[in-house]
Amino acid sequence: MPPATDAIGKIYPATVYAVGREKVREYAAAVGETSPLHFDLVAARDAGYADVVAPPMFAVVYAGHSVVQGIFDPELGIDFAHLVHGGQAFSWGPLVVAGEEIETATTVKEISARGELSFYVFESVSRNRSGKTVCIGTWTNIVRSGG
Repeated sequence: MPPATDAIGKIYPATVYAVGREKVREYAAAVGETSPLHFDLVAARDAGYADVVAPPMFAVVYAGHSVVQGIFDPELGIDFAHLVHGGQAFSWGPLVVAGEEIETATTVKEISARGELSFYVFESVSRNRSGKTVCIGTWTNIVRSGG
């Protein structure tokens, strides 16, 4: 059955993520970052930042909380058991540093079907408390037919 497209344009309630210093350090270590800006508070401050700097792909942490609302939205009817990651694309603004709060809103941008596959594309827009857009993400999810 083809996916319902009525939800295209739906905007989910914004989520807020408080960026913690240890979360930045843990993420940076997990993905193999080596820059002292991600680990060393003194190095980050010497470079002009208020705190340690989150690697750009930390966006999956603060924006993911918002995007998951769409993935589990009953109106969309995504069969999570048959969902595969289709892709992600990001454009970044100012760097995110520990101590900031990032607000992310997610919109359903596209819903389509191609054969036995359904495509769900979400766009997340993340802003810091100054209102600056720190990241725009495009999240593509593919759902295989269940049967």
